[in-house]
Amino acid sequence: MAGNLFADLPLAPEAAERLEILLAQPGLRIERIVSSGQASPPGFWYRQEDAEWVLLLKGAALLRFEDEAEARVLHPGDWLQIGSGRRHRVEWTEPDAPTVWLAVHVADRIRN
Repeated sequence: MAGNLFADLPLAPEAAERLEILLAQPGLRIERIVSSGQASPPGFWYRQEDAEWVLLLKGAALLRFEDEAEARVLHPGDWLQIGSGRRHRVEWTEPDAPTVWLAVHVADRIRN
C-alpha cells in the first residue's frame, strides 16, 4: 500500500475534520488528520487511553494541555508526544488552508 499525505486536501473549509487510518495493527494506529478551521468544542478535553505522537505537516494549530498554563503554537515540522490519559484540546487550526497532522497512537501494552 502507498499514498501521499498531501493528496486530496480540501480546496475550501469543511464542516468536519477528515480522519484517514493509514495503518492499523494490534497496539498501533497511524492516522492522517486534515483540519480546516476546526477546534475542540468549548469545555471538551481529549483524554485518550493510548499514547499519541503527533506531527504537524502543513498549516498551523494551537494545542492546549490542561496541566500547562500556556497553549502551544504548532507549525509545520513541530511534533510532540502526548502521554496516555493526558488531557488536551485543539484551540485553533488555520481556517484558510488545510492543517495536516500525522498521528501515531501506541497502546500502553507495547511501549518499552
